[in-house]
Amino acid sequence: MNRTTENLGANRTWNLAYATFTGLTVAVLGLSFTSQSRAEEWKQWRGPDGNNHAAADADAPVRWDLERGENVVWKTAIPGRGHSTPIVVGEHIFLTTAVAEDETQRLMKCNRSDGRMVDNWMIHRGTLPDRIHSNNSYASPSAASDGQNVYVSFHTDDAIVVTSLSLDGKRNWQKKVADFRPSRFQFGYGASPILVDDLLIVAAEYDGADSCLAALDTRTGRIAWRVERPSNLNFATPIATTIGGQHMVLLSGADMINAYDPATGKELWRVDTATAAICGTVVWDDRRVLTSGGNPGSGTWCILGDGSSNNVQWENNVKCYEQSLLTIPNYVFAVADTGVAYCWRTMDGKQMWRSRLFGGGISASPVLVNNRIYVGSEEGKIFVFKASPDRFDLVAENNTGDSIFATPVPVDDRLLIRTGVGKGAQRQEYLIAVGVR
Repeated sequence: MNRTTENLGANRTWNLAYATFTGLTVAVLGLSFTSQSRAEEWKQWRGPDGNNHAAADADAPVRWDLERGENVVWKTAIPGRGHSTPIVVGEHIFLTTAVAEDETQRLMKCNRSDGRMVDNWMIHRGTLPDRIHSNNSYASPSAASDGQNVYVSFHTDDAIVVTSLSLDGKRNWQKKVADFRPSRFQFGYGASPILVDDLLIVAAEYDGADSCLAALDTRTGRIAWRVERPSNLNFATPIATTIGGQHMVLLSGADMINAYDPATGKELWRVDTATAAICGTVVWDDRRVLTSGGNPGSGTWCILGDGSSNNVQWENNVKCYEQSLLTIPNYVFAVADTGVAYCWRTMDGKQMWRSRLFGGGISASPVLVNNRIYVGSEEGKIFVFKASPDRFDLVAENNTGDSIFATPVPVDDRLLIRTGVGKGAQRQEYLIAVGVR
């Protein structure tokens, strides 16, 4: 493996080759941010609280038009392809991508204000997996940041490898977490690293002997703890929360839902339920934990958040395979693989409403902004509906390119959306910011 991280800010050769991409960035003049909006950050998958909720006082536009530029604040062409979400740290946005033509996996840095690409660092070259699922990418895990450094995880050279870089792209360390050589299904990798205090927690689950959940010391890259996971291909990202005063890391898949002590990796509880393969992240309310998947069984499951009962509180047969659920107090929302939206009461699973949004095909997870839910389809449409358990209320439907796999990120009263325009060899990815000018 080539484990050299090149700072392309110093070496402009690659940047010149991609000048056409950076030249497509659309800058916006005259926009300013308040100190409050500058304080908003989205430093890892599912945001600061792990629940995909925007800040309580945040907002986002309801309607926009990418083709006409209506409410499009800026638009930046992204080289290559990836399904990772952007993260927002200080004045900048960080985003991973992979360029198949030169077989590289990269981390991009863009200005928060105007989207201009200011740096692009190569993390790996020539070590892309031989095969992945057609709906996956070589850059699906989102980056994470503690405000001082950025951490990226890639499936590369038949392993899961994490790299720590400063915000200016200086490499701090690089660590192989585990071998990753799926045998039965070579679908690739998708779990994002998450930060809990001074630990970076990484899931590396596959049908092999090295399948694990591990925590790395963010200062050194040393493995602080490591627990075995079943030999089972799973794609779920772990998530950290506190339920009933107990800090825990939650992970579903391999026919169970697990809670681990984030400091030690000790298993706090296990409930045997759900299914073998899950892509979505566990969600919760103040008492319950919920997950949806998958393969071979399909459904949505709800258990008590303290693991005290080995009995599922309720379940149904609605499948949200790649996309996660979204909770508000006492209720959970889902957009199924079929394109049908649901709202259930978390106490007992009672269906409050159901309504068809689109014909099916979804990878992005719903996000909550100002009591509205935004969700993107794989065909490039973003639907906006009210986060109300009383009835389904569709607010808007926005054409946003031709394909969306990454979850939108809400900051600065805007949405950051990674979208693809065009099909096949003509497909071009963009990171766009939509907001009221």
